[in-house]
Amino acid sequence: MTKIYRLIDANYNRLKEALRLLEDIARFILDNKELSYGFKTLRHSLAPLYEFEYLKHRDIIKDVGKESIKSEFERGSLEALIMANFSRAQEAARTLEEAFKLIDNKKAQIVKEIRYELYNLQKIFMENL
Repeated sequence: MTKIYRLIDANYNRLKEALRLLEDIARFILDNKELSYGFKTLRHSLAPLYEFEYLKHRDIIKDVGKESIKSEFERGSLEALIMANFSRAQEAARTLEEAFKLIDNKKAQIVKEIRYELYNLQKIFMENL
């Protein structure tokens, strides 16, 4: 299970980071209180999913995929930045959903609901851009 915990830890962080970026764009660039609050609510809903056990299996030193590729440093517009982070969040949520199916179906269901809310927020976000 340690490899699954490592996978959960990485994707939990990825999802939380993407949500924070989208929340900040909604708050500071769009000045949209409702969208900002929506992302903040999602981000805080992740807290009960995390356990210290996952962190204990983090291994940045041996991570074979930590090197960035060139395209990760290129964002041609604010829209591209937003879309990249929605994709990051949705992909991380899907990975968490599948991983949690192996250890806790209730957590898998929570992440599934988060993923669907992300799809909804993405549509609203892009309409407000």
